[in-house]
Amino acid sequence: MLKNYIRTLCDDVACVRERDPASSSALEVFLLYPGVRAVRNHRLAHWFYENRQYFLARLISNASYRHTGIDIHPGAKLGERVFIDHGNGVVIGETAEVGDDVTIYQGATLGGTGKDVGKRHPTVGNNVMIGAGAKVLGPMNIGENTKIAAGSVVLSELPANCTAVGVPARIVRRDGVRLDNFDHTHLSDPLQREFERLEREIYELKEELRRLKGEQHESL
Repeated sequence: MLKNYIRTLCDDVACVRERDPASSSALEVFLLYPGVRAVRNHRLAHWFYENRQYFLARLISNASYRHTGIDIHPGAKLGERVFIDHGNGVVIGETAEVGDDVTIYQGATLGGTGKDVGKRHPTVGNNVMIGAGAKVLGPMNIGENTKIAAGSVVLSELPANCTAVGVPARIVRRDGVRLDNFDHTHLSDPLQREFERLEREIYELKEELRRLKGEQHESL
């Protein structure tokens, strides 16, 4: 167990060195990166959880959360070379499963909807990128090589090799082919859309009132 744990830790550090151009040394990554510390602590907590030592598992995960700002339930399953970048505010639920070579940015959530029992959290395939602030909610599958844009809210299953954007998230690219002209750099604001709808309704009501006044004037 110890040998595998050390090998996995080395892989975790190596993957950060590959993916983060700001890292300057393996020692820096191992000691100072909160995402690496959180994953390292989680692997230990998960071992206790799997061996039904639930109190020790939660003790380790709670201590890790206080030090890193990253909340990973000890029951969650993380694959190899998982990179949590920056990490503050990341939440990963109890029944979440994360594949190999996944990158998760700050503020992302792999959570539940509150409506499910048993398997309540997402299953994330290999080589997935989950952007900052993205929310993936419910027991759905996220296919491998998929990218979820920052701030997106995913409420349904996503296939492999796609890019999902928006609230709720929709697929804008699949297998390298753009599906529409959706501009993810200028996402529409739901509140702004509602204001625009109300403005249109007010304009139409004013026009109708003007028409009725005109008809009343002609009848006199």
